[in-house]
Amino acid sequence: MLDLFNLEGRVALCTGASRGLGRAMAVGLAKAGADIALVARTPLPEVVAEIAATGRQVRVYPHDLADIDGLPDLVARVKADFGHIDILINNAGVQSRHKATEFPKKDWDFVIGVNMNAVFFLCQEVGKVMLAQGRGKIINIASLLSFQGGLTVPAYAAAKGAVAQFTKSLSNEWASQGVNVNGIAPGYMDTEMNTALLADPTRSRQILERIPAGRWGKPQDMVGAAVFLAS
Repeated sequence: MLDLFNLEGRVALCTGASRGLGRAMAVGLAKAGADIALVARTPLPEVVAEIAATGRQVRVYPHDLADIDGLPDLVARVKADFGHIDILINNAGVQSRHKATEFPKKDWDFVIGVNMNAVFFLCQEVGKVMLAQGRGKIINIASLLSFQGGLTVPAYAAAKGAVAQFTKSLSNEWASQGVNVNGIAPGYMDTEMNTALLADPTRSRQILERIPAGRWGKPQDMVGAAVFLAS
């Protein structure tokens, strides 16, 4: 039965794996047998060491995801090095909190650029590779705010709402050609992005009261879903 979830021989391209959810998922895929290509702005020695300890290949590709025009070259380099790309995890994301009446345009453009535009166009470039192969698994990380909206995060909510919708669109378009596109929409997670919420006693209490499990999510909670959808 465990062979159903064996990723040996697969190559996974993962963004946003320097910490938190992305790191947990990348390491989880490696433990399931996948070789890992990490996209990051800076070297990730600790993450690389953790993945290498599983016995899998791992490489870091320096790239700022705000640079949309550079994505075709990024994907081409990964494919040239590994020979194929079987899994894409689009996890990288940024956050900016302001009241809606005071939200700066530069922050809006930055959040939309990384959280929405980069996700779609990386799907597009990796999708071309996968369609040519006749197989592939794309996992986009949406958010509970794709549906709820949140407070003081209109750009993040807008981007994650778009991710949820174009994930469905790509799924409809590519499923018959062997490429599955899915999304995971985490709730409130105990990660660096939510430090401000966790530190606010009123907001933290309000959020916790609405979580049936009675606790914030942990990065490790994502691993099983990611391996399942990648397998």
